Order: sequence, then structure tokens, then C-alpha cells
Amino acid sequence: MQPEASIQVERGSPARTCMSKAWREALGLFVLGVVATFAVTMREWDEMLHQWWNIDTYSHILLVPVIIGWLIALKSNELAKVDPRPWLPGLLVVVAGLGLWLIGRVTGVNLIAHAGAVGALQGVVIAAFGPRVCTMIALPLCFGVFLVPFGDEIIGPLQIITAQIAISLTQWSGIPAFFDGIYIDTPVGLFVVAEACSGVRFLIAMLTLSVLVAFTRFTKWSHRAAFMAISIIVPIIANGIRAWGTIYVAQSQGVEFAAGFDHVFYGWFFFAFVVVFILGIAWRFFDRDPEDYGWSTQEIDDFGLIQRLEVGFARPIVVIAGLLALSILAGAAATIAASNAIS
Repeated sequence: MQPEASIQVERGSPARTCMSKAWREALGLFVLGVVATFAVTMREWDEMLHQWWNIDTYSHILLVPVIIGWLIALKSNELAKVDPRPWLPGLLVVVAGLGLWLIGRVTGVNLIAHAGAVGALQGVVIAAFGPRVCTMIALPLCFGVFLVPFGDEIIGPLQIITAQIAISLTQWSGIPAFFDGIYIDTPVGLFVVAEACSGVRFLIAMLTLSVLVAFTRFTKWSHRAAFMAISIIVPIIANGIRAWGTIYVAQSQGVEFAAGFDHVFYGWFFFAFVVVFILGIAWRFFDRDPEDYGWSTQEIDDFGLIQRLEVGFARPIVVIAGLLALSILAGAAATIAASNAIS
């Protein structure tokens, strides 16, 4: 039978795993800050959610919140060793985010407004948890950038590049063909490199994946840069090869068969093949496990900059008051701007 003292220690030990007061306060502050900024930028978040859910180009973004949660969970043991503290300078990031959002709202440029809404949310995280915690979760915090739907801006150039690769391979393979921009004329018909065939969908998804892999599996910046370059170049070239394959198949099997083949191959196998190919090349160079990404508590303790930044700590009530004031001012400014535009 165990001594009573030992039993009491074991019974009391779970209390050590309970969330500290500092974490409860920080999480409460974070929730209030999210509610305040969401109340102002709700239209933009609704637009982004619509794009994530209904537009194929951005469907991969539905996984971004899951990835962010996973990355934070990997750091749970390290996070338990530190106490978050509200940080007043973090409000400057909120100001920048809401300012960008306001510019986008006033000018009608959705990309800018969406980026501002996400930036304001990232600012809330920094203000609520402080520089030490945010340094530890720098990767998932920055990964929030991929919540912004972007990529439409490069569809035109990608169409041209795809068409040039396809016409070069078509002529190389002995098929007489002529092209004008995104139009490729062959003996069996005229092919058009449409927006859906530009490859932007897989390029943006691959860029998102490449950032995740680069910072969780590599320690050297040279390896990260090389991997990300490959992750951009290979999908573009592969998409041009896919377009050529469709034209080549059409010469013998007909346009309708080629169109159906392209739809199945492009939708189900193309991206999977490109991902496996790129990861296969990079596999031998992986030099860290995902859970080891970022910095440890001890490493952050040695950062002199972190110690200097911590002079900006403030009471939670001060930070939440600042967040509420900024949200109210941003909302009022947007209302005034809208009224002036109508008048």
C-alpha cells in the first residue's frame, strides 16, 4: 500500500496540467478581440467563405484552418512552458490590418479588403498573447496569409505560358499547329487555353503546401528556397504538358474523347502526380520532423529582441479597450466613406 503522502501528491498532480490564469485571460482576450474585429469585417469573411466553398481554385483553403490548428497543437508542450501576456504594441498590427481593410472596402478591391481582415485577426493574436508566444507559433500565425483567396491576378500570364508550352510540344511532336495568344489551331480543331486550364488552381494549392513543407521539414534556407522554386516551376511546366497531351490525344481519338480524358486526368490525377513527384525529389533532403519546427522555449529565451519587446506588456483590460475602440473607429470610418460615396 502506498503512503498517504504519495497518494495525495498523485491526486494533486493533474492540477499542474490545468490551464493557467494567464492562458485563460489571454484566450478570453483573444475571443473578445475576434468578436470585435469580426463584427466590422464580417462582410469580407462571408465573401471569403463563399469563395472557399464554391470556387474550385480556392477549395484548398478549407484545409488551412485545420493546418493552423495542427501546427499549434504540435507546439502544445512548449506553449505550456510559457505564460502569454497582453502586448499593447500588437494593436499597431490591428491598426494596419483594419487600415488595409478600409482601403479595400472604399476602393472596392476585394483582395485588399480580405487581406486587411486577415491581418486584423493576426494582430489580435499578437496583442492577446504577446511576442514570446507569437514567436513560438510564428509559422501558423504567418500561415494565416493563405486564408486570403488570391491567384486571379496571374491567370492571364499562366494562360499564355501554358499555351506556349503546349504549342512548342505540339509542333515538336509533328502535329502542324498555329497559335495566337491562347488559341491553338490544329487539324482536328481549335483549342483554347481557358482560365480553368491555366493551372492557377493547382499552382496556388502547391504554393500553400510548399510553404508548409519548407518550414516543417527543412532547416536550411537554401533547401527551403529550392523546394519552393521547384514547387512553382514544376506545376507550371506540368500544366503545359497536360495541355499538349490533350491536343495530342485529340488528333487520334477526337476532341470529345480528349476533353473527357483531360477532365478526369486533370481533376483526379494531375495534382496528385505533381505532389508525389515533388515530394519524392525532396524526400531525401528532409532534415527535421514536423514537431521540431520553429523555436523552442529555451531558444526564445536567448533572443535579446524578445526581451526588449516585452516592455510593451499591458493589462488585459487596456488591450481589449484598445481593440474595441479600433473596431468602432474602423466601422464608423467605413460607414462614413460609404455614405460619401452614395452622395
